[in-house]
Amino acid sequence: MRTDDDADETLMLRYRSGDAGAFERLYARHKGPLYRYLLRQCGQPAAEELFQDVWLKLIAARAGYTVQAQFATWLYRIAHNRVVDHYRASARGLPLSYADDCPEWANIPAPDAVQPENQDERRRQSEQLLALLADLPEAQREALLLKEEAGLSLDAIAQATGTGRETVKSRLRYALARLRQGLGGPS
Repeated sequence: MRTDDDADETLMLRYRSGDAGAFERLYARHKGPLYRYLLRQCGQPAAEELFQDVWLKLIAARAGYTVQAQFATWLYRIAHNRVVDHYRASARGLPLSYADDCPEWANIPAPDAVQPENQDERRRQSEQLLALLADLPEAQREALLLKEEAGLSLDAIAQATGTGRETVKSRLRYALARLRQGLGGPS
């Protein structure tokens, strides 16, 4: 259980005041989910660059940081804006799904070393799920990743992406239905 001194917002305020250790704790806490979000949104080469850009933007913005939302919401708002900039700069342009107005993600267990006969099936399911995730419209994939990877609430996702709560709900509903359908489950 986190204390108030351990809350992300408190750590960011401490970092704003010059506490480098507070930044290290924030980075350690959020690096994995943030990187996975960017990786699933943009792919390998771009994710690495965007990951660094997001942290650099956070560092540059620290002096003006105020608690107006959860730290994770603020962090993923920076990431979302960087992803949109990335798409705009690419030859493909901004995906249409970001303009669309369109529970839980099925957990595939990690390979079980005790039962090697299941490893191939689990690897196949994981690959299938990642392929289905990659095929989702970008805005749906983003909403799903922010919920599952970053653990953001619907309101926090809406704030981070600059969309309405109902739009986020729709995007999640459509994304989950597509994943279930692709995995052969009920939609």
